Amino acid sequence: MKKVIIITGPTASGKTAVSVELAKKINAEIISADSMQIYSEMQVGTARPFPEEMQGIPHHLMGFVSPDAHYSTAQYKADAEALIEDIISRGKTPMIVGGTGLYINSLTYDIDFSAPEADLSRREELSREYDEKGADYMHALLTEKDPEAAARIHKNDKVRVIRAIEIAEKGGRKEYNFRKPSEKYDFSIFAVTKPREKLYSDINRRVDIMFEMGLEKEARSLYDNYGEDIQAFAAIGYKEFIPYFKGEIDLPAVSEAIKLNTRRYAKRQLTWLRPDERINWINVAEFDCISSILCDIMKKIDG
Repeated sequence: MKKVIIITGPTASGKTAVSVELAKKINAEIISADSMQIYSEMQVGTARPFPEEMQGIPHHLMGFVSPDAHYSTAQYKADAEALIEDIISRGKTPMIVGGTGLYINSLTYDIDFSAPEADLSRREELSREYDEKGADYMHALLTEKDPEAAARIHKNDKVRVIRAIEIAEKGGRKEYNFRKPSEKYDFSIFAVTKPREKLYSDINRRVDIMFEMGLEKEARSLYDNYGEDIQAFAAIGYKEFIPYFKGEIDLPAVSEAIKLNTRRYAKRQLTWLRPDERINWINVAEFDCISSILCDIMKKIDG
């Protein structure tokens, strides 16, 4: 069976550094599994690696979707699997790197992305309700019914909010039933992590660095060019700027909000990952250098 390596873990855990060094050792190419790094014009706030960080290792599925476009998990699965086949055909190893659990599970489980048939009368009813009660009310309703969908759908995306509510009311998509592992590839899955205090400290420091690198300017450009109603503005690191651009809060408040939301996101990522018995955990605090981490990973890949 074709071998595929997965490097995942919470944000700011060190996935990028580990994956690039490992890729150099095993002749791999990297396929991103980050649902926000797919967008163009969002380099700083998504922590998308700069060319110097990539160190000559090819990286795929990064910065190729317009910020005002929709890109589904089903599209990701199709694109990633096509890249996996291409990379293998060239005698190299595909390496999936990122912290978006839904993207990773779309590859590692045999998932049916079909949705329940639409109930047009219910859809019309929800549409009227959206128009009468507003985006905030309907997004809150979606949050009650399917918090995972609500977390990735912008409140002003009327069509997707309504469709997600429909699906939730019909029992949800099959895509969330992660029971049958995919037999398409031989996956070796590693999760990079670190002690919580260190992780949270690194998150705070990284946000400070993002501001130094021009995050405010990047977010302002998105806001001026596309407005606040795009899906990309649901991303942590961008949505917190909206009240600032409207004159409602100051810049330090934006920074603190990003730090808090990122720490909460890291906690959710760990909650998602912990029950998965397929994962080999790599606690960077237990190693004295990255070479030791790579040796441990390669032993587990070969073993």
